[in-house]
Amino acid sequence: MKPDVSVKQQFPFSIDKVWASLIRSETLEKWIWPNDFKPVIGHDFQFRGEPNEWWDGIVNCKVLEISEPHKLSYTWHSAGEETTVVWTLEKVEENQTLLTLNQSGFSEETKNTKGAIEGAIYSWKAFCMNLDNVLNERYGEGHG
Repeated sequence: MKPDVSVKQQFPFSIDKVWASLIRSETLEKWIWPNDFKPVIGHDFQFRGEPNEWWDGIVNCKVLEISEPHKLSYTWHSAGEETTVVWTLEKVEENQTLLTLNQSGFSEETKNTKGAIEGAIYSWKAFCMNLDNVLNERYGEGHG
């Protein structure tokens, strides 16, 4: 099944460094939102973004799968939608990691709402740019 949203980005860092940025709550906070994530299958957690007139700022999640350092998935329940987010990491070469985000399960109503899927893609790309900044700040630009 083709995901509703798919974003890929390559990072000039080792797979272990990118993986650590996906599973540490304090690091996730720097590139997504404040959260109480724990890398434990079955753990319920929340991301807490800035609320606005259309959204309460809360994303309820549950960890579904962890396959260190290659795959992490969790539910993403927000604004009446429950989807599944799957992060896949692939070592491209030494100190080069391809990160793929797939999000599936949007309702037909959301898929048919002009700009909804595009908005999700835009948001995930922005989060990935934030992750790139966090990795560069933490480890120095492109230093494995």
